[in-house]
Amino acid sequence: MRILITGAAGMLGRDVDAATRAAGHESIALARGAVDVTDPSAVAGAVADARPDVVVNCAAWTDVDGAESEETQSRAVNGAGAGHVAAAAAAAGAWTIHVSSDYVFDGAARRPYLESDPVGPLSAYGRSKLEGERTVAAHAPGAHTIVRSAWLFGAHGHCFPRTMLRLAAERDELRVVDDQIGSPTFTGHLAAALVSLAARCDDRPVGILHVAADEECSWCEFARAIIASGAEARVAVRPIASGEYPTPAPRPAYSVLRSERDAPVLPSWREGLAAFLAERAEVVA
Repeated sequence: MRILITGAAGMLGRDVDAATRAAGHESIALARGAVDVTDPSAVAGAVADARPDVVVNCAAWTDVDGAESEETQSRAVNGAGAGHVAAAAAAAGAWTIHVSSDYVFDGAARRPYLESDPVGPLSAYGRSKLEGERTVAAHAPGAHTIVRSAWLFGAHGHCFPRTMLRLAAERDELRVVDDQIGSPTFTGHLAAALVSLAARCDDRPVGILHVAADEECSWCEFARAIIASGAEARVAVRPIASGEYPTPAPRPAYSVLRSERDAPVLPSWREGLAAFLAERAEVVA
C-alpha cells in the first residue's frame, strides 16, 4: 500500500518511514519543507497528488515548555494542522493515523489511563494535542485512528536518553525528577505498530487507541537505567521532586497508558532502551 507520512524528518517520522519500507509498503515521506500542515491548501494538494491509502501524521509542535508562551503557534500545528491533514486524507479516500499524547490527561490517576478515561490537559501543549484529536475526528469521521503514546525517545532526534548521556559525560552527578511516572516509548517500536495499524485494511480501529511501552518508571529510574548502560555508569543519579526542577509547563504526575481496545502491544521500556542504544551506536558509527 501507499503510506504518506507528514513530519517525516522528525524523530518518529523517520522511524515510520523506515518501518513502512521494511514492511514492503511504498512510503511517501514529506518533511515540513515539503508540506507545512498549517497550510490547508498545501496539505490538500500534497495528499491529492500522492494518492495514498493511509496518511500517518507525525507532524507536531513538540516543544512542551515553549508552547506555554506560544500557544497559538502550537495549536496551529497540533490542533488545526492535524485537522488539515485529516481533511485532505478524507478527501483523497485515505485513512488517517494521527499521533497524540499522554499529556491530554491531568495525571491525577493512580492506575493506567484507558481510552475511555476523561481528559484534562494541564498545559498549553496538552490542550493543543487534545484539540488535534478533536479536529481529526471531526474532519475524518469513520476513517481515523488516533494513537496516544507517551515519553517518546528515538535514535534520530533530541530525547531524554540522549540528553542524559551527554550530561553524564560532562558531570559527576545528575539530579532527576522522581515523582513523575510514565512509560518511555521507543519510536522504533511505536513506528512498527503504526505501520501494522495501517496494514489492517479491513479492520482498522476507529477512534482512540493507547499504544505505549509496557511497564512504568519515573524519570529518575529511567535515567539510572540509561547511565548504567554505558561508560558513564560512574555518574550518580540523585532523585529530586518536581518542585526542585520547575518548568514553564506543568507535567502530569502519572501518565501511564494502557488499552482497553484491540491495540498493538509494545515491548517494555527497558527493551526499548536496549534497542535505542544499539541503534544509536550504529548511527554514531
